[in-house]
Amino acid sequence: MKAGSSPPVVLVTGAAKRIGAAIARHLHAHGYAIALHYRGSETEAAALRDELETNRPDSTLLLQADLAQSDAAEALIARTIDRFGRMDGLVNNASTFFPTPFGETTPAQWQALFDANARAPFFLAQAAAPHLRASRGAIVNMTDIYGERPLRDHTAYCMSKAALVMMTKSLALELAPDVRVNAVAPGAILWPEHEPIDAARQTAIIARTPLARTGTPDDIADAVHWLLASARFTSGEVLHVDGGRLLVG
Repeated sequence: MKAGSSPPVVLVTGAAKRIGAAIARHLHAHGYAIALHYRGSETEAAALRDELETNRPDSTLLLQADLAQSDAAEALIARTIDRFGRMDGLVNNASTFFPTPFGETTPAQWQALFDANARAPFFLAQAAAPHLRASRGAIVNMTDIYGERPLRDHTAYCMSKAALVMMTKSLALELAPDVRVNAVAPGAILWPEHEPIDAARQTAIIARTPLARTGTPDDIADAVHWLLASARFTSGEVLHVDGGRLLVG
């Protein structure tokens, strides 16, 4: 970034905590201005905004929205452009995860998973595309290794992430050559907040991971940053940050 030039701008959805907050911190530390989206975690989002503003004033924008709402995507992009005047990256990190055993899945559960994991990223990308074309920017989608192989009792979730994988590949064609579109598929990074995993299952998951440990949110943030800033000849790819777990099955 040249002296006196405006910093690149990235919108990170689901940025208030966990992996989203790690991505936002990492990108901010590397000179990005950050639009921080959150849905319900207002306290955490505001604390992160204050932390980043302390490090570099006038470098963040806090955005509250329920991405299931039909007009949320266009509004988030419009507010980002209104604040910063440009957009260089979109990180579709916000996600919903819960079990849906086959035979018990409701239409409302299916819709909630697809709204968060497929529909919102698509319409955010569509709204952002003209601005990303202008900056020759990039999109990074947060998929999952379970978008490529099934997880028992999570069929609807796996389907929604599989849709996001295909969206990544399709938009890489649709937006070329101006906008690169890639994805990061994490393995075991943080255990779920709302679906506790007992110690025995955690041990079994780690045992099936060739690197024999969980990853960290910073591992994901590093990958996102590389895809946004450095992977200049990479598009339509899913980068597996899973310690080799997908190899084992």
